[in-house]
Amino acid sequence: MEKALTSEKIIILDFGSQYTQLIARRIRETGVYSEILRHETSLKKIKELKASGVIMSGGPESVYSKKALKFDSKLLDSEIPILGICYGMQCMAKHFKGKVSSSNKREFGNATLKINKGSIFASLPPKTKELNVWMSHGDKVSKLPKGFKKIGSSNNSPIAAFENTKLKKYGFQFHPEVTHTHQGQKILKAFVRDICGCKGYWRPKNIVNSLVEDIKKQVGSKKVLLGISGGVDSSVVAALLSKAIGKNLECIFVDNGLLRKGESKQVKKDLKRGLKLNINFSDSEKLFLKNLKGEYDPEKKRKIIGKTFIDVFIKETKKLKNISFLAQGTIYPDVIESSGIKNGKAHVIKSHHNVGGLPSYLKLPLIEPLNSLFKDEVRKIGKELGLPDYLIKRHPFPGPGLAVRTLGEVTKKKLEILREADSIFMEELNRHKLYDKVSQAFAVFLPIQSVGVVGDARRYEYVIALRAAETTDFMTAKAAKLNHIFLNLVSDRIINEISEVSRVVYDISSKPPATIEWE
Repeated sequence: MEKALTSEKIIILDFGSQYTQLIARRIRETGVYSEILRHETSLKKIKELKASGVIMSGGPESVYSKKALKFDSKLLDSEIPILGICYGMQCMAKHFKGKVSSSNKREFGNATLKINKGSIFASLPPKTKELNVWMSHGDKVSKLPKGFKKIGSSNNSPIAAFENTKLKKYGFQFHPEVTHTHQGQKILKAFVRDICGCKGYWRPKNIVNSLVEDIKKQVGSKKVLLGISGGVDSSVVAALLSKAIGKNLECIFVDNGLLRKGESKQVKKDLKRGLKLNINFSDSEKLFLKNLKGEYDPEKKRKIIGKTFIDVFIKETKKLKNISFLAQGTIYPDVIESSGIKNGKAHVIKSHHNVGGLPSYLKLPLIEPLNSLFKDEVRKIGKELGLPDYLIKRHPFPGPGLAVRTLGEVTKKKLEILREADSIFMEELNRHKLYDKVSQAFAVFLPIQSVGVVGDARRYEYVIALRAAETTDFMTAKAAKLNHIFLNLVSDRIINEISEVSRVVYDISSKPPATIEWE
């Protein structure tokens, strides 16, 4: 198992690109494990990790800028296959005595790549001469490095792709990891499989077996306490732990008063039916609402909820005997958004209640078996573990619950309004068979009031925002293109059935720059 998961590894050096995580995700889709490291990681370290290949990411800087991010130049002189993307390509061009110049015109968005015959493009369909690709750059390679061959160009980038097959060094000015680039996944797979020689051991069955073995080694015959919400992540963790340690797993479901309409009862039903676990239930609504009273700041709300969760766990743990570990359903995007990329350059976007910040007085070691996995990988693992579709296909629901979908201060009244609106939205999505066609959908309570007219009476009440997103990895997302007839139906129902709402809006923001959740 160790060989299956770690003998093949693609290292991604992070130069600050917004797409770095996407590169990692796309490489894993080829069946090969990928790991993100800082841009200045040494060749020695990369060799110690036994990397099969390296990808140098894009980034916002110029290679000639004083702020240019440095890297170990010995890496490019090594025998390790390397692919440079955007800034990574420019670093490669500069190192091998090519030339990088500033463009008079930035190239951002869709572009047509004219392909010259090159080995890395050999896997593309026969007679492919052009590709629609995604560009995002200011500088460009203006002089080909010695020993390199031009294999692609665009109107704004005469050298948009090059290669030196003898050195196994390749560069793209475009971004193959972005879905806008046609055949991008095939191109990445050609690098990983054909050039780096990887076979593809990163598969759900292998991952499950490895995680189960890791848990057994870490836990032994001791007991683990898991806070379970009924969402995909905690359900998969519960299934993994159950497989690894059986009856030594104790689960707690905390009803924090921040769940959707009827969710507490539904979660109990689903978990008992799908996992057959012994679950302890804690009704803690009053405690959470008391602690959140008067707080408007989203970051502080998250931290309050996180601390309250821990306090409840400690309280519940005292009722149980011989608990030695605390388990959580933290996944990779949670870690990225909360504390930046491990060893990388990411900024903190927002705190997650289950990431870091555990108090020193909580003397339970933490088990987070999913913290290096993306959401779709978690779902695949859930399927491998035999979890039913009604558990693994549920839309993601944030740990802080409706508290981060209720902007401003959280009160019981606002939560009740939001629950009703969200319930109507979910009901119509399911009735129109749209629920499984969007990746995540929910309603948001806005702390503003708007004038409306119901009958002949003036109504000055709250506003509800609807959000539906489409994504494959939850690192990037687009608003779902729900038709206006459907949205009008949902809006009419919410306004007519909830007297405290006078207006409904639909969020069409993409991620980035927005996040999927509003707080």
